[in-house]
Amino acid sequence: MIRKITVLLAGMLVTVAAYAAGAQLRANHPDSYTVRRGDTLWAISAKFLTKPWLWPEIWQANPQVRNPHLIYPGDVLNLSFINGGGGGPSLRLEPSVHAEGDAVPAIPLTELQTFLKDLRVVDSNTVKSAPYVVGLEEGRLRSTAGQNIYVRGLQGAPGQRWAIVRPTHYFRGFDQGNPDKADLVAHDLDSNVAVFKTPWDEDTRNDGHYGKGQDMGIEVSVVGTAETLRMGDPSTLLLLNSTIDIRSGDRVMPLDDAPYDPYFYPHAPTSVAKDARVIGFADAMDAVGPHQVVALSIGKRDGVDNGQTYSIYQPGQTVSDDVANSSWHRDVGKQVTLPAEYVGHVMVFRTFDRVSYGLIMDGLRPIQIGNQLRMPD
Repeated sequence: MIRKITVLLAGMLVTVAAYAAGAQLRANHPDSYTVRRGDTLWAISAKFLTKPWLWPEIWQANPQVRNPHLIYPGDVLNLSFINGGGGGPSLRLEPSVHAEGDAVPAIPLTELQTFLKDLRVVDSNTVKSAPYVVGLEEGRLRSTAGQNIYVRGLQGAPGQRWAIVRPTHYFRGFDQGNPDKADLVAHDLDSNVAVFKTPWDEDTRNDGHYGKGQDMGIEVSVVGTAETLRMGDPSTLLLLNSTIDIRSGDRVMPLDDAPYDPYFYPHAPTSVAKDARVIGFADAMDAVGPHQVVALSIGKRDGVDNGQTYSIYQPGQTVSDDVANSSWHRDVGKQVTLPAEYVGHVMVFRTFDRVSYGLIMDGLRPIQIGNQLRMPD
């Protein structure tokens, strides 16, 4: 089905000069850009704005623009000098006739489905007190869809559906009494080095390798869904589906049926916690780059919401000032901490009480655990 972009968008004209103080055009911005399938609004804005996270403020400057997300493949973005109204550089959208299809998203949602639908971060006490799988049909070690599972501690009614979850990461920090040295880590609960005497209990070695600081929550992954057949102790549930084999010790939690918002509006936070840092990676060991997911040490209790954008800084190294010490020997002078350096931007796309997931939007160098978050600039 063929349709035209609405007249409201066809008449979109935004004066970038009015926002020059906040969102400036790049010196090498293109004269025009044709939107392509697979683009994101952030990537498009990065082609002509020095601060691409400010695109909503620019495109919403015209009150006639109801939804700046309604930009489609084939539309043309023109940057030109327009006579009148100050004659400043302006951004004009020239919509095209296109087939029915999806608008260009702000960020690559297809890469975030797992984090939007299948992962959540909950309080550690919530995990420990949650109902749990105690046995499987016919005494099997693992169960798959269509089989019965037996759950203790369940409160509900026949016909109720549940999520079967398995904790994957334990977010915590150490030396949090000194925020300047708040090394925050993500403890992988499925790693070979973790030893658990009971399902999902804390690492019983307690040797400090994963830190002795305050718990920040446990990430759980939804590995299946089940429906209550009979209540009791234990209750009988029918396993409806699963992504992996269900095993004894898996936890049972309410389904999260709330739809996620496919639109994200990048914006600056009102403030940034002093110890806000990158604390974990989703699919990396040592460092990450653009379009990879990180865990952040801030959440809803810190005023974080979806779309908040932060600059990421690598803390400066501490070196010896041997010259000031008038020494011919290395590393004996007074210690000096070098300035922190900007390494990239991260945008929050899902928040929990004390932890958030963010997507690295761009970067000058690899992002590492412990990197600091600051106001975007």
